[in-house]
Amino acid sequence: MEGGRLGTKASGFPIDGVLEEVQRVLATHVSAVLQAPPGAGKTTVVPLYLKDAGWLKGRKIIVLAPRRLAARAAAMRMAAMLGEDVGRTVGYRVRMDSRVSEDTRIEVVTEGVLTRMLQSDPALEGVGLVIFDEYHERSLDADLGLALCLDMQGILNTDLRLLIMSATLSTNEVADMVGNAPVINCTGREFPVETRYIGGHTPGESIGAIVAAVLEAGLREAGSILVFLPGAPEIRKVAKRLQMAALGPEWIVTPLYGHLSQEEQDKAISLPPEGKRKIVLATSIAETSLTIDGIRVVVDSGLSRVPRFDVRSGMTRLMTMPVSQAAADQRRGRAGRTGPGVCLRMWSQSMHHALPAAHRAEILEADLAGLVLELAIWGVRNPGKLKWLDSPPIQAFESARELLWSLDALDEDGRITEYGRRMAGLPLHPRLAHMLVAAAGIGQGNAACDLAALLTERDGIRFQTERRDEDLQIRFDLLTAFRRGRPLVCPGGEVDVSVFRRVIRTADNLRRRLGYLAADSATACLGRLLAFAFPDRVAQQRPGQRGRYLLASGRGAFLDLDAPLATEPYLIAVELDGDRREARIYRAVVYGLDLLLAQFAKRIQRTEFVDWDSDRQVVTARREVKLGALILQRDVLTSPDRQQVLTAFVKGIRQAGLGCLPWTRSLRIWQQRVCFLRRVNPEGDWPDVSDNGLASCLMQWLGPHLIGRTRLQDLERLDLQAVLLPMLTYAQRKRLEELAPTHLCVPSGSRIPIDYTGAAPILAVRLQEMFGLLETPVIAGGRHPLIIHLLSPAGRPVQITQDLTGFWRTGYPQVKKELKGRYPKHYWPDDPLRAEATARVKPRR
Repeated sequence: MEGGRLGTKASGFPIDGVLEEVQRVLATHVSAVLQAPPGAGKTTVVPLYLKDAGWLKGRKIIVLAPRRLAARAAAMRMAAMLGEDVGRTVGYRVRMDSRVSEDTRIEVVTEGVLTRMLQSDPALEGVGLVIFDEYHERSLDADLGLALCLDMQGILNTDLRLLIMSATLSTNEVADMVGNAPVINCTGREFPVETRYIGGHTPGESIGAIVAAVLEAGLREAGSILVFLPGAPEIRKVAKRLQMAALGPEWIVTPLYGHLSQEEQDKAISLPPEGKRKIVLATSIAETSLTIDGIRVVVDSGLSRVPRFDVRSGMTRLMTMPVSQAAADQRRGRAGRTGPGVCLRMWSQSMHHALPAAHRAEILEADLAGLVLELAIWGVRNPGKLKWLDSPPIQAFESARELLWSLDALDEDGRITEYGRRMAGLPLHPRLAHMLVAAAGIGQGNAACDLAALLTERDGIRFQTERRDEDLQIRFDLLTAFRRGRPLVCPGGEVDVSVFRRVIRTADNLRRRLGYLAADSATACLGRLLAFAFPDRVAQQRPGQRGRYLLASGRGAFLDLDAPLATEPYLIAVELDGDRREARIYRAVVYGLDLLLAQFAKRIQRTEFVDWDSDRQVVTARREVKLGALILQRDVLTSPDRQQVLTAFVKGIRQAGLGCLPWTRSLRIWQQRVCFLRRVNPEGDWPDVSDNGLASCLMQWLGPHLIGRTRLQDLERLDLQAVLLPMLTYAQRKRLEELAPTHLCVPSGSRIPIDYTGAAPILAVRLQEMFGLLETPVIAGGRHPLIIHLLSPAGRPVQITQDLTGFWRTGYPQVKKELKGRYPKHYWPDDPLRAEATARVKPRR
């Protein structure tokens, strides 16, 4: 590396060409953006070049790496370039592991470690430069760390510089966000990589096809092979198939994923022994930051397993998804680091253009509980006050705030509590941190450390069939046996001892942080401990439904019918797949009602309900004991409040409609007459006795008559007439008979009923009974003429009119002509006004 006045040697990496520009820009600007392709050397060369810059004034450089493996590998490579051991000039800090000293000038840290450093020392005293490496990966912690650094830059640490390095990200957007920072571009140097599309149409994880591609590449191509697979299960399957294929003695198969031990990871990324070739089976962990020596062939499944948080269910699930074009190009570049290479893609070329250009930032997809907790410690309740490339989604932010409040980490105003500060000091998700802090108060601290460690590692049991046991107690018992030096046996599954070894290491680290003495935790009540962490995932078996559960959050969950836990009435569902309607339970422990009632005594609601049961058509009264959506106990109330019973009964009547009341025909006619007068005689102050009007004030007019009644059938004994008639005053009753009579006496002497059901009252009468009547009859004090339906002898309308005089003069002759021919025996006078009205065939002589 040629550093001019810095006096360093040329590294031989493409990044050498822009090092002086990077140093010069940072000497005059507080922020800069460096874009350099994979393999350009930016991760290791840039920090070494800048460590002696004059503007640093002897202060440290912090380099952020996206993963623990990448952080350790970068520190080791830089130390080797200086000819030193890690921990002297160059060191690293990752979760539960660090190699630093007083002489350390460059610290490579994982992104979560930077957040802890900022929270404990907001000014980052002694730090002159923070480098955000591989920022294009857009991890949640990287976005948070950058937001916090920008918030305090120039205020708490006036000389702090920020350098954002990326391989594929749109640098202009980042530069704008950090204050129009200068952008430095490195063209890089990458050997040609031949790309072959050999798979089906879409990216896939056909183990057979991937193994065939690896074996063929091993025969045709030189060098080692890097295979990208979605996750550890696929890695194990491919490794097993390769072993069965009887590879030659020159081949070494090494897995590479996050949960492996440091020794296993180092074996995967180091050069193979002389005369050997490697097949590295890796997850997306190998896309960036790592240099895996000797790779000449990449076989890419095109898939990646990523966490996706569902705000509505409050659950995160791992989803296997196609990679983005940017990620595929990163993977492809692994084959061209040291010479020409080959990339075999397990999808079609046409499909490649349909892949997303880049993956979405984690902040848009992740559980934000940790971020919200860190912001609360920083003193920020509104994320809009900080600078983000993508702002945290409001719904996910509020959901995380609500969870933290339920864990006592935040108060009702969203401010951090002392309890929350204790939680944030632990390198765990807030749920598990709450469990550890709460467990200390009940003497279960050691067990909580073991349990938290179990949950942060992958499953230590590999089941040999699709059937698996979801009981976390089994894993805990295996851990206890391992601590005691006993053999680990699990019927139907193979125990991975390396997982339990890592669990113990993690648990012991947590114990040291909390000051616990090592102790046997075999007698722990796992349900009680996990209820601290997952209060929203207390699961109650649905009545009569084996394996189907309701969570306290209101979501559904299920186990297979033959699962050992499927008959348990209560569980703590620790791990679910996050399905919105009904989630599959992958990990759970048994819980109990008595324990639940005691543990959640302050949150349990005891409520009395008096409501209408529309199925049984009766008022029901019960007392319920609830935790969230779970009804833990339900009892019948023997002496419910009378007013609540009345309110519920009125609700039932309103739901059923007023037709459920014991109406008589005469009472319906009375209702119609009053409604008619309300329309035509508003000054009469007539009440609204229509069904809608009565329904709107049921409690007032009907309520007093419902005391002691609880069922619809009780209404059969109700004297509805005695209830309704008093709605009219005595004067109104008299006026009702005068203005809206029920019948009208016609010339024949008959009393004909008036029909008030329509928009206007109707008098339906045989034509012969109206002979001699000149004027149309009127009601409502002469205001409203009746509509006359003149009927034939058979009772069928032959004329409808409100002008009887006009009908006799112009309409009758034609009607007479038609009816006389049809009904010759009936009386059809020529002059209807002088004729005798009759209800008979002919008038009496």
